[in-house]
Amino acid sequence: MAMKKRFLTAAMALALTAGGAGTAADAKEAPVYTVGICQYVRHEALDAAARGFKDAVTEGLGDKVEFNEQNAQGDAHTCPIIINSFVSGGVDLILANATPALQAAATATDEIPILGTSVTDYAAALDVDEFDGTAGRNVSGTSDLAPLDEQAAMVQELFPDAENVGLIYCSSEPNSLYQVKAMTGELEKRGYTCKAYGFSDSNDISAVVTRAASECDVLYVPTDNTAASNAELIANICVPAGIPVIAGEEGACRGCGVATLSIDYYSLGYTTGEMAVRVLAQGEDISAMPIEYAPAFTKKYNREICEKLGLEMPEDYEALEMIAD
Repeated sequence: MAMKKRFLTAAMALALTAGGAGTAADAKEAPVYTVGICQYVRHEALDAAARGFKDAVTEGLGDKVEFNEQNAQGDAHTCPIIINSFVSGGVDLILANATPALQAAATATDEIPILGTSVTDYAAALDVDEFDGTAGRNVSGTSDLAPLDEQAAMVQELFPDAENVGLIYCSSEPNSLYQVKAMTGELEKRGYTCKAYGFSDSNDISAVVTRAASECDVLYVPTDNTAASNAELIANICVPAGIPVIAGEEGACRGCGVATLSIDYYSLGYTTGEMAVRVLAQGEDISAMPIEYAPAFTKKYNREICEKLGLEMPEDYEALEMIAD
């Protein structure tokens, strides 16, 4: 795929002086790539992915890259507005941080390279029926999909006597629905009764979580952006009710969970940034680049919430480092 380059003049030709004249050789030009970053919402996991991406791109391209970073503030309708501004501005590459941003970018352009990160299932996000690991178009990226069978095993390990598991998710996030369906199957194999509790946006989280906490023994929150950005609200309902939450990722677990099978979102974003360097500087064909996945997962627990609920974690669980406000 041919890449467009813009050029900035680092030194202008010197004006004529009594002592001599500047020449074109005095002007120094360096290619500058513009990368548009559309992040769906601000929360720990997506922020870390964005940092990792920018660090990798900057390490690979130095001062030959500039970022146009925009945040949709959790409004999926804002993503197309941001993406269309990138397209009209002629950016060289788009980073779509989370599924709504990826869907908006894939709809807006079939020419500008698009890399996704913090996206769970590319087939669901792009509505691809037969997915072989590559999108076959101007889209690639990294997935934050954790092994759901191992997350279900974590529920069973920690709460073997529980009967009812509630799965809380945002119904407007396709990847969340995918995880809930898959996780339900894994939990039912282990003898649990499962019920999905969907909320449309942050306005009805409180009512949905309150109902789930009154009907279930354990709650599960997937890698859901809206839930993660409202994790404190979920904790404020579940902790007083004595209901533990298993979280799909570390940021949400820090806010409301007792345990998670964690991935490193900074590393995920960094890998995406390395992919961007290969596309921009090395001319790699993005349509042939396979989606990449997190290489390792770690069992972690929230010490503070576990103490409040009177839970003791197994020795192979690592305590989460809590981030100061």
